[in-house]
Amino acid sequence: MRFLANENFPLDAVEALGQNGHDVLWIRVESPGISDREVLSRAQAENRILLTFDQDFGELAFRSRLLASVGIILFRIRVPSGSVVAEKVAKVISLRDDWYGHFTVIEEDKIGSSLLFMLNQHTRCQDNILLTQKFRKFLKP
Repeated sequence: MRFLANENFPLDAVEALGQNGHDVLWIRVESPGISDREVLSRAQAENRILLTFDQDFGELAFRSRLLASVGIILFRIRVPSGSVVAEKVAKVISLRDDWYGHFTVIEEDKIGSSLLFMLNQHTRCQDNILLTQKFRKFLKP
């Protein structure tokens, strides 16, 4: 998969995704200091899934009616170390292959996902239940 890691994303996690065969660009290296809107535009232009810890991207994506060709994964987890985040990121990314077109929030013990365009409430609800069950299994020590 193709990812664009926001500036606030840990290097260990970026490297872990690359080692797992993903195409990952990191804003901190590629374009440090660009605005959130520019980050989102770049993800859209390059058909990449945005990885971030910045909650502003949720509002920005829905306000700008981001097309379903892009995905956003917002991590709302504690960051004890880059290696712990790298491990969690690798596990979460392996749960599914349809991150494109979704705004996904990953928390300590649950995961929620909404389609970026044309929401289907029933499908979204069922996806959330299944993803949360899978995610909890991965998070247990």
